[in-house]
Amino acid sequence: MKSLAAVLFAAGSLLSTSNAFATTAEDISWIARCMSDNKSEQGVSVDIAFKYCKCMNNKMSENESQSISTWEKSHPNEMKACDTEAGWK
Repeated sequence: MKSLAAVLFAAGSLLSTSNAFATTAEDISWIARCMSDNKSEQGVSVDIAFKYCKCMNNKMSENESQSISTWEKSHPNEMKACDTEAGWK
Protein backbone atom coordinates (compact mmCIF):
# COMPACT_ATOMS: atom_id res chain seq x y z
CA MET A 1 0.00 0.00 0.00
CA LYS A 2 2.86 2.39 0.81
CA SER A 3 4.45 1.79 -2.60
CA LEU A 4 1.14 2.57 -4.34
CA ALA A 5 0.91 5.82 -2.40
CA ALA A 6 4.49 6.68 -3.36
CA VAL A 7 3.79 6.03 -7.05
CA LEU A 8 0.65 8.16 -6.95
CA PHE A 9 2.53 10.95 -5.17
CA ALA A 10 5.34 10.85 -7.76
CA ALA A 11 2.85 10.92 -10.65
CA GLY A 12 1.05 13.87 -9.10
CA SER A 13 4.33 15.70 -8.64
CA LEU A 14 5.26 15.20 -12.28
CA LEU A 15 1.87 16.39 -13.47
CA SER A 16 1.97 19.49 -11.31
CA THR A 17 5.53 20.22 -12.43
CA SER A 18 4.51 19.86 -16.08
CA ASN A 19 1.61 22.25 -15.55
CA ALA A 20 3.89 24.77 -13.88
CA PHE A 21 6.22 24.83 -16.89
CA ALA A 22 3.27 25.25 -19.26
CA THR A 23 2.56 28.63 -17.68
CA THR A 24 4.74 31.34 -19.16
CA ALA A 25 5.88 34.58 -17.57
CA GLU A 26 3.39 36.38 -19.81
CA ASP A 27 0.58 34.09 -18.54
CA ILE A 28 1.55 34.88 -14.96
CA SER A 29 1.47 38.59 -15.74
CA TRP A 30 -2.03 38.36 -17.29
CA ILE A 31 -3.32 36.27 -14.38
CA ALA A 32 -1.88 38.72 -11.85
CA ARG A 33 -3.52 41.64 -13.65
CA CYS A 34 -6.85 39.79 -13.71
CA MET A 35 -6.59 39.11 -9.98
CA SER A 36 -5.81 42.77 -9.35
CA ASP A 37 -8.81 43.78 -11.46
CA ASN A 38 -11.03 41.51 -9.33
CA LYS A 39 -9.62 42.30 -5.87
CA SER A 40 -12.60 44.45 -4.96
CA GLU A 41 -15.14 41.67 -5.60
CA GLN A 42 -16.96 41.01 -2.33
CA GLY A 43 -16.83 37.51 -0.90
CA VAL A 44 -14.41 36.08 -3.47
CA SER A 45 -11.37 34.34 -2.05
CA VAL A 46 -7.93 34.70 -3.59
CA ASP A 47 -8.05 30.99 -4.48
CA ILE A 48 -11.30 31.35 -6.43
CA ALA A 49 -10.08 34.50 -8.20
CA PHE A 50 -6.85 32.71 -9.15
CA LYS A 51 -8.73 29.68 -10.52
CA TYR A 52 -11.05 31.95 -12.50
CA CYS A 53 -8.24 34.06 -13.94
CA LYS A 54 -6.14 31.03 -14.84
CA CYS A 55 -9.14 29.39 -16.53
CA MET A 56 -9.85 32.53 -18.56
CA ASN A 57 -6.19 32.87 -19.49
CA ASN A 58 -6.16 29.27 -20.72
CA LYS A 59 -9.20 29.90 -22.92
CA MET A 60 -7.60 32.90 -24.61
CA SER A 61 -5.45 32.68 -27.73
CA GLU A 62 -1.69 33.03 -27.24
CA ASN A 63 -1.87 35.99 -29.64
CA GLU A 64 -4.54 37.85 -27.67
CA SER A 65 -3.55 41.38 -26.73
CA GLN A 66 -6.56 42.29 -24.58
CA SER A 67 -6.48 41.87 -20.83
CA ILE A 68 -8.56 39.06 -19.37
CA SER A 69 -10.94 41.62 -17.87
CA THR A 70 -11.52 43.19 -21.29
CA TRP A 71 -11.67 39.90 -23.20
CA GLU A 72 -14.25 38.37 -20.86
CA LYS A 73 -16.79 41.07 -21.76
CA SER A 74 -16.97 39.78 -25.34
CA HIS A 75 -16.82 36.08 -24.36
CA PRO A 76 -19.73 35.41 -21.99
CA ASN A 77 -19.74 31.64 -22.57
CA GLU A 78 -16.10 31.32 -21.54
CA MET A 79 -16.70 33.61 -18.58
CA LYS A 80 -19.63 31.49 -17.39
CA ALA A 81 -17.62 28.27 -17.79
CA CYS A 82 -14.73 29.70 -15.76
CA ASP A 83 -17.11 31.05 -13.10
CA THR A 84 -18.43 27.52 -12.66
CA GLU A 85 -14.99 25.87 -12.79
CA ALA A 86 -13.58 28.24 -10.18
CA GLY A 87 -16.62 28.00 -7.93
CA TRP A 88 -17.28 31.74 -8.27
CA LYS A 89 -21.02 31.42 -8.85
